[in-house]
Amino acid sequence: MNELQLLYNYLTVGALLFGIGLVGFLARRNMIIMFLAAEMMLQGVSVSLVAWGRFHNNFSGQILVIFILTVAACEAAIALALVLLLYHRSGKLDIAFWQQVRETNQPPFVDHELPDEEESRAIWPKLTPSGVEPKIAEEKQDELVHRIHV
Repeated sequence: MNELQLLYNYLTVGALLFGIGLVGFLARRNMIIMFLAAEMMLQGVSVSLVAWGRFHNNFSGQILVIFILTVAACEAAIALALVLLLYHRSGKLDIAFWQQVRETNQPPFVDHELPDEEESRAIWPKLTPSGVEPKIAEEKQDELVHRIHV
């Protein structure tokens, strides 16, 4: 039962890594964050493969992970080249810039702006700058509970 519990723990960690990477890939538009999220998904799969290999007492999971790491290194080199090319052409790392390289029969993606939030009329308190003693009203001087001089 101990080996099975260890397998479940590793599979849970692998699934969490894959899930966090998937959310990061789908929720962000910055290319660097998207490639980091893809790497996180690959690492989640790698942890799961190593766990299954250990559970079955063979090295097939570990060998497949070595190939995955090799492919991930090649993917990182290609991603770096794409990021540098995009930044050189546009000055931004927004993935929407790559619409220009889409197929001709595909409609362009239209990014809708979010509506402006209503500004709150609340007055927020402000802290005094460091090293400046705050001003206290004369009527509040008697209510002080700390000693000014020690």
